Amino acid sequence: MDIFHAIILGIVEGFTEFLPVSSTGHMIVVSDWLGMDRDAKHTAFEIIIQFAAIFAVIANYTEKFHPRHFALWVKVLIAFLPIAAIGFLFSDQIENLFNVKTVAWMFIVGGIIFLIVEHFYRETAHRVRKMEDLSYTQAAWIGFAQLFALVPGTSRAGATIIGGMLAGLDRKSSTEFSFLLALPVLGASSAYSLLKHYDEFATTSFTPLIVGFVVAFVVAYLTMKLFIGFLERFTFRAFGIYRILFGLLLLWWIA
Repeated sequence: MDIFHAIILGIVEGFTEFLPVSSTGHMIVVSDWLGMDRDAKHTAFEIIIQFAAIFAVIANYTEKFHPRHFALWVKVLIAFLPIAAIGFLFSDQIENLFNVKTVAWMFIVGGIIFLIVEHFYRETAHRVRKMEDLSYTQAAWIGFAQLFALVPGTSRAGATIIGGMLAGLDRKSSTEFSFLLALPVLGASSAYSLLKHYDEFATTSFTPLIVGFVVAFVVAYLTMKLFIGFLERFTFRAFGIYRILFGLLLLWWIA
């Protein structure tokens, strides 16, 4: 992997990790378009830039780490437990789903779901407007919704945001809770991958890793801020349409 590839993949990871468009799906597709093999060096790189996304959440929500937000982090833990258990038990089966065709279909299905949810969304019916106010039951429902993200192309952010909206949260609170929920999810998956593939770092050049990390962090940090601003004026319909069109493009590409 050279510096150019590191910059491109860092941008893709940082931009898509917290948007409802599947970062994993985009990483698979962009890697294929760049002609990159998903080998040991590629795996090591993806682990590092996922850590960049974790640091971006911490940088954006530093104030949430105060002890007065303890209850909020309990809810984050509750929402994390389902995917932690299922992901650990079926990790090998999940890895077998990592292919462009699966990503394409899940992009389309996810896009349709976003359009349906937005069609029936009523602002007055969503009473939770601050993520601190969601209940433990709502956190559990979001956790179960996140299980769909185990299928590549579904989008972890998309699954948790839709889960939050269906559970009674508004767009902004669903999205911000999805940001915080990324911490244990990405932390656990990155740590697991690091332990599983730690030998691969010995033969990997550190310059692309550093460049990719910095690029992913900066892009993720800015994307989170811009995304919240976007939701104050717009809905998720554009993301639904994008997902469908991108999924159809992928099906055409692999046909």
